[in-house]
This record gives sequence, C-alpha cells and structure tokens, in this order.
Amino acid sequence: MSTAVAFGILIGISGVIFYILPYGKDLEENIGIALLFKLRGTRQAPPDVVIVSIDKSCADKLNLPNDPEKWPRSHHARLIDNLRREGASVIAFDIFFKEARSPDDDNLFANAISTAGNVVIVESISRENIAFDEGVNAGNLTIEKLIPPISLFARSSAAVAPFPLPKVPVKVSQYWTFKTTAGDTPTLPVIAFQIFALNVYDEFIKLMERSNPSITDRLPRDLGTRVNVGEVVGVLRDIFKSYPIIAGNMLEELNITKTPSVDTKKRQLLKSLIKMYQSPDSQYLNFYGKPRTIRTIPYYEVLKLNEESAVNQASFDFKDKAVFVGSSEASQPEQKDGFYTVFTESSGLDISGVEIAATAFANLIEDMPVKPPPVYIQLSMILIFGIFMGILCRLFSVAVFTSIVLGTGLIYLTAVFYQFKTGGAWYPLVTPLFFQMPFAFFGGLACKYRDSNKERQHIKEAFKYYLPDNMVEELSKNIASVKSSAQIVYGTCLYTDAEGYTSLSEMMDPGELSSLMNRYYKTVFNPVKEQGGIVSNVIGDAMLAVWVTAEDDTASRKKACLAALDIKKALHNSTYKDAQLQTRIGLHSGHISLGSIGAEDHYEYRPVGDIVNTSTRIEGLNKLLGTGMLLSEEVLNGVDGLLTRRLGKFLLAGKSKPIIIHELLCKAEDSNQEERDICVLFSEAYEEFIKQSWEDAARNFQELIMKHGEDGPSLYYLTLCGNFKNNPPQETWDGVIR
Repeated sequence: MSTAVAFGILIGISGVIFYILPYGKDLEENIGIALLFKLRGTRQAPPDVVIVSIDKSCADKLNLPNDPEKWPRSHHARLIDNLRREGASVIAFDIFFKEARSPDDDNLFANAISTAGNVVIVESISRENIAFDEGVNAGNLTIEKLIPPISLFARSSAAVAPFPLPKVPVKVSQYWTFKTTAGDTPTLPVIAFQIFALNVYDEFIKLMERSNPSITDRLPRDLGTRVNVGEVVGVLRDIFKSYPIIAGNMLEELNITKTPSVDTKKRQLLKSLIKMYQSPDSQYLNFYGKPRTIRTIPYYEVLKLNEESAVNQASFDFKDKAVFVGSSEASQPEQKDGFYTVFTESSGLDISGVEIAATAFANLIEDMPVKPPPVYIQLSMILIFGIFMGILCRLFSVAVFTSIVLGTGLIYLTAVFYQFKTGGAWYPLVTPLFFQMPFAFFGGLACKYRDSNKERQHIKEAFKYYLPDNMVEELSKNIASVKSSAQIVYGTCLYTDAEGYTSLSEMMDPGELSSLMNRYYKTVFNPVKEQGGIVSNVIGDAMLAVWVTAEDDTASRKKACLAALDIKKALHNSTYKDAQLQTRIGLHSGHISLGSIGAEDHYEYRPVGDIVNTSTRIEGLNKLLGTGMLLSEEVLNGVDGLLTRRLGKFLLAGKSKPIIIHELLCKAEDSNQEERDICVLFSEAYEEFIKQSWEDAARNFQELIMKHGEDGPSLYYLTLCGNFKNNPPQETWDGVIR
C-alpha cells in the first residue's frame, strides 16, 4: 500500500508541476477548453443582443465599396434613427471613425448619435515601445495610448471605449473587461452593458448605498442627464476595487427575501451588473458557436425599416435590444476583420470582432463567461486526481486498473463537461486526462512489469533449488514445456544413502532431525554443484545427482567421480560421523530420459531409466562388500587420475545383465603406498578366485587382511571361497557373483 501511495503522490505532484508550467497552461487553454466547446457545440445566445452586419452583400445591395470606412456616414445616421425608433437599448459601433469626411454627412451622423443618446463608439489603442537606459534597469517600456474617434462623434456619443483583441496566430479565448495598461479603461462590452442596464441603475445605486453607507457621497446617481458613461463606470469600478466586500453584500441584499419587489428579470440584470464590476480585468469568452450564431441582420435590411419597400419588418425586433454594428462576413474570401478562435471554421472563416464584442456582452448579461475555479482548487483537483489514479494503477491488476482508469476518466470528463455546459465552469482537462492518466497507466504497466519480472526472478531463484538452471529458464519462457520436456541424454548418476538414518530418526526430535538433515545435505550438495552436477531428487536420507551431456563424455564422468570423493571428504571432516551418518555412494553411466515425470497437476523433474535403478543397486552393494564408494566400469572407462580397484563382476538384484564393479578409493595423486599395495594384493587374490583356486585365493585374501587390517571386499571374498570350496559353482561359471 505504501508503494501505491508513493506512486500516487508522484503522479499528483507531476501533474501539478505540469499544470503550472507555461506549456501546461497553454495546452489547457488551446486544447482543453477547445475540446469542451467542441463537445458542447452551439448553444442559444440570449435574445437581448443583435448584430447588424456590414459585409460584401450589403455593399453590393447599397452600391457602395466593400470598405465600411468609405461608406457615407449619412447611412449610419439613418441606421441609428431606425434603431432608435425601434426601441434599441444601446447601439455599439465596432467601426473606428479616425478622420473627418463630408461635413454634412458627419454632422448628420453626430446629430443622430446625440439624439439617440445610447450610442457607444469604439476607440483605438496605439502601442509605443520606448527604450530607456538607466544602468541595471535598462530595457524597453511599452506605453498604450487611447486614440478616440474624431471629437465630433466622441462628444455626441454616450461613451467611447476600446475593444482590443490579438490577431492570428494567437487564438482568442478571452477579452479585457477593463484595460489596466490603458488606465483601467472599461471596454466596449462593459460600457454597452452599463447603458443596457440603465433601467435598473437606480436600484443598483440603492443596493450599493445599503451595502456600504460610507460611500454614499461617492456614488454617481444620475445617468439620465448628459454624462460620460465611461467616467461613471470608472468611478463604480474604483469603488468595487476599494471595497472588495461590497459585491458580496449587494448580492446578499439582492436576496429574494430582502428585495421581494424586484422582478426576476431585473434581479438577474442587477446580479449580472454586480458580477461585471466584481470581475477580474479579463474574462474568458463563452462562445455560442460558429460565426453568425448570434442573431445577425444585414445592414441594408435595417436601413429599409419604416420604408414601404421593406420586407418582413415584424421579424426585426430591436426593442430593448443591444445592437452591435460592425464588419461581419459570411464567407472567408471577403473577410477582413476576423479572429482565430475555437470556432474558426475549416474553410478559414473566423469570428469577427463585432461578434466577439457581442459575445462578451451576452456573457455579461447571462453572467456566464467561462470561469476557471481558483488556482488552489485547480491544483487540489489535479493533485487528488493524480494520487487516486496512481494508487489504482499500483494496487490492482492490469485488466482491473485499465477498466477503472477508463471509467474514471470518462466520469471525470462527463462531470467537467456538465459543469462547463451548464455554468461555464472550466476545470482542468488536459493535465488530468492527457498527462496524468497516461502517466499513471503506463507507469502502472511499467511497475507491474517490474514487479512481474521481480516475481519471475524470485520464482526462478526458488525453482533453482528444485530444477536445473536450463529447465528453469525454459519454463520461465514457456510453461507448456513442462509436459513435453523429456529428452534422451547421456548421464552419470550418483546415488547416496546415509547409514543409520532409520534408527537416528527414531531417536531424534523431528525438529532436530530436520536441522541435522539440512546441514547434512548442504555438505552433500556443494560438491555436486561445484563439479557441475544436478541434484535431481532427495528422499529421506538419499540423494540422486546427475551429470548430463548429449553424448558420452569422459570429462563429465570424471567430474561425477570427483564429486563422490569430495562428498566423502566433506562428510569425513564434518560432525555427521558423530551422528552415524556415514554415506554410501554408487555411480553408473549410460543413456537416460531426463525431464518432467508425472501427470495431471503434479510433475517432477528427474532422470528415468535403467541407469538410475542400477546406480541405486550399486550403492546398495556397498553394504554387502563393506565399502563406501562403488562405480561401474561404464563410469570408469577412459577416466584417468583415480585410484580404483576392480571388485568383480556382479549380477545385481532385479537385473539380467552383470556389470563390472570397481571401488573408488581416491585421486591417484593423493594415494599412498599402502593403498596401492592393497590394490595389487587384492588383484592377485581375485585372479586366484576367478581360477576357482579357492584355497590359494582364500590364503591371499587372508594375507591381505593380516597385513593391512580389516578390508570389506577381502572379507566378502574370503567367505565366498569357503562357500565355493564346499559347494563349487557350475562348470560353466563365468565369475559372475549373483
């Protein structure tokens, strides 16, 4: 569990770091919010905003150039008069009138603006980079300067306001409510909204006064007279910034129980107005859809209102509407005022500046811009999401955590999308789903692979106590081979058996016996491993070891003999002799079947064949001959450097073919003269035995015993000589002892 928590914390912290880096923020804004808009699609814009579009079709209809700057301003005057008569609440021109034209037309336009009293005209912003050199503070200073339209129009309008937007390749996703670098100037949508909300302005001022009576003297109370709306908005903005709690107090005061007389529409308008002044300097745009999603009416159609030739005048309802006038083309080739947004069409058609201004205004009305939660909430979500994902991907299996990760990701996406669609809330999307989830998933896979590999290594290490290395490696790659791994090889089998084990097991406590046998087998196994053998099987006090080669190999047979000598030496130097664990050894060589033996759900890896059985019989012959290490002539054939003595030809129990047996004494280099003399004397005596010279043979065996002490094989043959003297074997006797 601790590793899972640690992995989860790693995923969480990595996500937080990724998110706060500029690259992560850019991805969230360029991909995350774009994905949410694409999933949401088009949504209905509020009916309170209308766009009057100036485009090529209008220019053609009015027989004018396709450049609004060159249109007669008398047309704009007629447009304002018509909109005023239709009851428009506010008229915002997203056209910069930077120079005077025809005096008659300009005066006509100015009079129309003044008469309407609700016209806002856009002003421009110029940027100037000034280099300065003041020692360590040397650098460039960017100064933004507001450039109003010609004074005739500026004086006549209710307000002038900028609406700066970046051009391509920057994707437009937010706008300034107040341009801080230009003196905290309110922008076009803010001014338009304040004029639009004039019918609730008195209630708005009263709410401010009740929320903080100390600011009564500062409140601009009357917008009905000829005042600059921009200045009023600036004063109100300063109050909200100076008294941050005033917005919350006003919203609380606006509660239905405290102001039951305010109808629902006014209440929503007041709430939106409060939120506008409370808002940050910039807000994310909650686009309604592709270009012309907001209700758009051609300029020339509005000019024809109240004319007898006008068509469907009833469909052009401008009463109490905010009207935005500006360039807005229906196709890309003619577009001159377009901005790259999430809803830029594949044809290249962008959303125009006037549409973005109208979108911002509509967001203010609904109080539904795209709103990211506070940074601490975003970071907390990312951290918790990462920890959760990391823990899941470490605790569960790959199949389970894959399903959980996909399910959790889908639930998270659904929840984020729902919040975005219903309330404009924008929660992190790219970092959790496209960074943390893959990181957790593939990190979890890597950890599972590492764990699996570690488990495999542990299993392999464990199996090496039971199986040879090559078999363990084969099984680790293909478990199916466990049933088909048997192969015919040439092998030398070494079989051991401890004397006195049965009686010892009766006398000793099982725990003590187990400890003793573990130490015993450690002593016995080491020489086998050192000489390259495989411990194939252990039963009670007996061990079977094999040396395997593809074909008969003298070197491997010699290694088996050396292992037998080392076992004898190691046991002699140990304390096992005190426990009467003297060990008998038998060796035999030949072809065997080596592999898995068993059925159903139980298999053992061991050699099978006559060679194995014969080695056990040879080991048993030690007891009869009073020896410790016996081997067949098949083992000894071609092996040099060893001192052995031939003991005869024996037909072992259960066998049909006799084999020649030798006693393994020691390495030739380690032998002494007495051992060599014993071998010579025994050989001479054995020759007399084969000739059936029982008395001579018995005399020689007796002489060997008298000269060198008790000798098991000599005693055995001495007894046979006496038996054969009284009961001679058949005439065809071949020297085989049965």
